[in-house]
Amino acid sequence: MSLIYQKQILVTEDHIDQNNHVNNVQYVKWMEEIAGEHWDFVKDKTPFPEDIWMLLDHHIQYKKQVYLGETITIKTYPKAPEGIKQPRKVEFYCNDKLVVIQIHFGF
Repeated sequence: MSLIYQKQILVTEDHIDQNNHVNNVQYVKWMEEIAGEHWDFVKDKTPFPEDIWMLLDHHIQYKKQVYLGETITIKTYPKAPEGIKQPRKVEFYCNDKLVVIQIHFGF
């Protein structure tokens, strides 16, 4: 079972803010979406298919702006558990360059 899950998103006007780049809040929405999609994809292959993933904390580092019409590749994967917490890393790429990193903790 692959621990990496990814998808691509074409940036539309709905994702853009008043500064003409992807709104920072949009990255948080995408992070929540891809974490849920990843869990839905793998949960039946685990001993805990009825469990849910809940966001406890997250840290975001913005490295580069992304603009209308560009394609973002989002990759996510779990990191080693820390007690009851399960860190997850989410990386956003545009034109093969890392543009945003999110590390969040859930259980």
